[in-house]
Amino acid sequence: MYLRSSTARLKINHCKYRYNHDFPGINHSMTRSSFLRRRMLAALALAVSSLAGTSAAYAQLSIEVTGAGANRIPVTIADFGGDPGMSRAVTSVIRSDLERSGLFKLVEQAQPGLTEASSIDFNAARSRGADAIAAGSVANSPDGRPEARFRLFDTNKQAQLAGAAFVTGAPQLRAAGHRIADVIYEKLIGEPGIFSTRIAYVVKAGINRFELQIADADGQNAQAALISKEPIISPAWSPNGAQLAYVSFENKKPVIYVHSLATGKRTVAANFKGSNSAPAWSPDGRKLAVVLTKDGGSQLFTLNADGSGVARLTSSGSIDTEPQFSPDGQFIYFTSDRGGSPQIYRVPASGGAAQRVTFEGTYNVTPRLSPDGKAMAFITRGNGGFRLAVMDLASKQVQVLTDSFKDESPTFAPNGRMILIATEIGGRGVLSAVSIDGRIKQRLSVAAGDVREPAWAPYQR
Repeated sequence: MYLRSSTARLKINHCKYRYNHDFPGINHSMTRSSFLRRRMLAALALAVSSLAGTSAAYAQLSIEVTGAGANRIPVTIADFGGDPGMSRAVTSVIRSDLERSGLFKLVEQAQPGLTEASSIDFNAARSRGADAIAAGSVANSPDGRPEARFRLFDTNKQAQLAGAAFVTGAPQLRAAGHRIADVIYEKLIGEPGIFSTRIAYVVKAGINRFELQIADADGQNAQAALISKEPIISPAWSPNGAQLAYVSFENKKPVIYVHSLATGKRTVAANFKGSNSAPAWSPDGRKLAVVLTKDGGSQLFTLNADGSGVARLTSSGSIDTEPQFSPDGQFIYFTSDRGGSPQIYRVPASGGAAQRVTFEGTYNVTPRLSPDGKAMAFITRGNGGFRLAVMDLASKQVQVLTDSFKDESPTFAPNGRMILIATEIGGRGVLSAVSIDGRIKQRLSVAAGDVREPAWAPYQR
């Protein structure tokens, strides 16, 4: 990715954001100013990748599963009964969700005409190899709204595992399918599902059109939360999923906004002299950790979500950037070149001495903590590329999860099983999801161009 516009180059000189993995020349002899310029160029390169087309259809993500788990659970999702059109829609979503997860093997149903009220022929289901079977129906409830009902059975124990009914509007039938898939996932896997969650990302549509998009976790139902003629970067979800913080260049400089998704109202959280970038929410949703240059260098600050209560967190002569709160709120992890090369550190959220976290390799950036705080995803440089890695914070063991060359912007799913990143394949920006053990892989792409800056939403509270 390269910047073609001198205007874009000027803009990025003011934005202390992200990392530099399109520019492999960082070494111990590099000056801080050179390091910073390269980091800034990489940041805007994320936002100015070209994308043809401007309609919402171009922002719709399609998903390709490129890897699956070693031991998938065989499950039958019977064709739902009731209204044919609504039933097909819900059944299709459930099957797609489970298959896309890489943890389930769909088994053809042996018994036709099943609903949640049917008697299950467990022997027939087992003869097809199914360990579990789900059956249901969709019909209008007494108030006229569609109601999706289902039951899930263990075919070996011949026992019901779950059952539920979801009343929804016709436009939200897909949401009912996602919720049923989440129940099935949790009962069979033992952890919450993520099919009903959302993701945010940025696409570049045309020459001067940037769209902050929000979609279902399967890439469908994409809607633009913000459309701008200037770059939008660093989207970050509030802990309750009701707000997004991000950086916008709409005023010809990087400014941090907090955006209410319910009302569309935006407030300025940081608009100081110089650069305002890389917002990260505290676990209680009251504060943001940000990177400001108002005092001269690229340093970490905290402030209230409304922009008040600004407090400096680091005071080094180095570049400190990419803050991320630990899930318990006790620490802020960040990237710094204070040791001579980009590495990951952490500092108490109340301030204090920084501790180095990464020691393997000469380039480790963009720390992102798992929801349980036990693992840290980050980007490491090795073997000629920038790849997603994960560290077990207790043992300090590191595993590289991808074999691509331009990974960036990792973000955990709210159950901690999957990590979403932006990467480049065939010269085009795509999103890629990989399981924390590296076995399950998915690729999410926009039909006509690039997509960047992913952020996975938390569970709705």
